[in-house]
Order: sequence, then C-alpha cells, then structure tokens
Amino acid sequence: MAKPRVLISWSSGKDAAWTLHTLRQSQEMEIVGLLTTLNAAFDRVAMHAVRRTLLERQAQAAGLPLVTVPLPWPCSNAQYEEAMREAVDRVQREMGVTHVAFGDLYLEDVRAYREEKMAGTGLTPLFPLWGKPTRALAQEMMAGGLRAVLTCVDPRCLPASFAGRAFDPSLLNDLPEGVDPCGEAGEFHSFVWDGPMFSRPLAISTGEVVERDGFVFADVLPAPEARQP
Repeated sequence: MAKPRVLISWSSGKDAAWTLHTLRQSQEMEIVGLLTTLNAAFDRVAMHAVRRTLLERQAQAAGLPLVTVPLPWPCSNAQYEEAMREAVDRVQREMGVTHVAFGDLYLEDVRAYREEKMAGTGLTPLFPLWGKPTRALAQEMMAGGLRAVLTCVDPRCLPASFAGRAFDPSLLNDLPEGVDPCGEAGEFHSFVWDGPMFSRPLAISTGEVVERDGFVFADVLPAPEARQP
C-alpha cells in the first residue's frame, strides 16, 4: 500500500520545521514538498517577512521541492482563499499530494478554518503537534537541535528588543507572563536556520529592525555558505 503523500504548510518557522521533523521520524508518510505563501509585493514569506533566498535555502537543506503561492498586497480573505484553491488543485494534479500537514498547536478556530477549507478538496489535513504543552514543546525543539531567530514581534505582547533574538532557553526565561512559549497566539514568528530536519545549518546574519503595520520585524540576511564537498 502506498504511503500518504504529504505537503508541509511551511512558514519558515519553528512549528513548521518541527512538524517536518516529527513526520519524518514516524516514517509512515512520504513528505513530498513545502508549501509557502509569499507576499508578492516584497517577495518575502507572508507575516514572517523572510526573504525568498532564505526560504529556498531551507528547502534545499530539507531536500524537498518548494511550492510557492504568491499573494497580492494587500490581500483579502477572498484573494487568499482563491490562491490556495489553485495551489491545492496544482499539487494534487502535479505531485499526487494526499495530505497537508500544519504546525498548529491549540487554536481551535484556526484548525476549524483549515478543516473547513480543505473539506471536499480530496486532501486530508494533519496536525502532528496538536495539543502538546507549548513550554515542553519549545524545550523539546531546543534540546533536539532546532535553532531559530525571531523575525517578527507583536509589540503589544513583547518589547521590540525581542526581534532578532535567538529562540533559546534564555528567551523562554525572559518572556513576559501570558506570552505563549511557542508564540502560538501570534506574539512572535521565527525563522529556522538549523535543526534535525536540515542536512546542514544555514549561514545567516541579522540586519535592520523596523516597525511596520503595527509589528516589529528583524531582517534576516543570507550569509555566504561554505562550499559543499
């Protein structure tokens, strides 16, 4: 019997990366690619504001093809849903995808929205990290070798100085009371540059920190990578 063919909903952040790692460990499914929405005006990952160059390096290090979905800016819900419908049709037709895996942790409304929109598409949604206590999950990621940097911070929840910080034990200790250790309520977003889901670490540096549209963004820059043997 053929294994399910799974596409990972890929934000470039830690939850998506750990979803990939978790499913690969199970060896019960065939991971066939990474699906990412891009802000077409800036050519960056939507919300995380990660450059396409770094996104492509992640896909290369994961050994998986990248499926990008360009979104207009600004983007209405109707435009988003139409772009995703077209992407779903394409991956089923061209890649034989049967499932899409999401890194959602506990937000019931987000899960219900995904399940509603995928109903009738022929694709089955998966939530491998669902229900895990988020502090324990964050510590599991760190202990497992995941390395990430915070690319976006909601200043209503966290000081702007958290933008650009490493996702590490000191970050967890410094989070204000009420902030989820995995940022599940949108308090922060991240970019993963190393971990067991990658064949090699990505060379990066952090650049300018700016406030835009009510959020604080730390620009992550690609650094020259060592030549592969």
